[in-house]
Amino acid sequence: MPKHSNKLSICAIIVSFNPDANVLTSLLRQIGTQCEFLLIDNDSGNIENFRSIAEATPRCLGVRLLDANIGLASALNLGLEEAARRGFGYAVLFDQDSQVPVSFFANLYASYIEASRLSPVPVAAVGPRITNPTLGTSMPFKLFSRWFGRTDRKLGGSDRLYQAEFLISSGCLISLSALQSIGPMRDSYFIDNVDLEWCFRARAKGYAVAGTDNATLFHRIGEPSDEPLVRAGIMVRHSPQRSYYSTRNRFALYREPYAPWGWKLRDFPRFLLKTLWLLLFSPQRGEYLKNIRKGLADARSVG
Repeated sequence: MPKHSNKLSICAIIVSFNPDANVLTSLLRQIGTQCEFLLIDNDSGNIENFRSIAEATPRCLGVRLLDANIGLASALNLGLEEAARRGFGYAVLFDQDSQVPVSFFANLYASYIEASRLSPVPVAAVGPRITNPTLGTSMPFKLFSRWFGRTDRKLGGSDRLYQAEFLISSGCLISLSALQSIGPMRDSYFIDNVDLEWCFRARAKGYAVAGTDNATLFHRIGEPSDEPLVRAGIMVRHSPQRSYYSTRNRFALYREPYAPWGWKLRDFPRFLLKTLWLLLFSPQRGEYLKNIRKGLADARSVG
């Protein structure tokens, strides 16, 4: 397998599933000006709309076409394995609808180096500031172990690095040497809470994760909707099928000893409120109820 030529030793890994072809190819072009990348496709029905463009994009190392939708976690693991085989030291993970500015990778890598210098424990991952491209709002970096001062708490010695216990997978830079010790993404989670579980596991094994303001990722969480709470950024909307995975995986994660109690105590009431909101106000309330009940029933079977 040929070795890479990227001086930063970073490989971007993008997972696609029935994407908006224009949005995806825009992301690939943005990445291709900065970094080598792999595209893993989860059996998209519209693959011919973007396959040839992806393969022709500068710094594309390959497009892997899967025969079935194996889920986000498993697809990311395939990309991470290939990046390691090719000799990269780091990988940056992407959803298909993110957008990256100029110098994103150089700034993210510089942040990782600085965080590694300042952190008392090894750093497994660094994540960018996530900004909603429509609303212009940015997500805070969160600490679940604190009741007060739990968001955007700076890492000592830096004005632009933040302590974190969880990073969104899209835009997240992961040390592949740390990944060997922590382990891959949990395949059985399929799509939801994959990043949450991995970050909790990394911290339990003695690693830190950190956020940075040196790199910004334009990314919208959830699906667009005309519902007022979603448009205001208060609620995140996912399909009824996604509610199955989010319910199943969060209750599976509640059982893990390395999941912080602070997260459990905050997440369970949030789950109850969102479920009540969906069942009262969504026109798809029947589908949501069916999927949430199935997720609760299947939570114990998730390994």
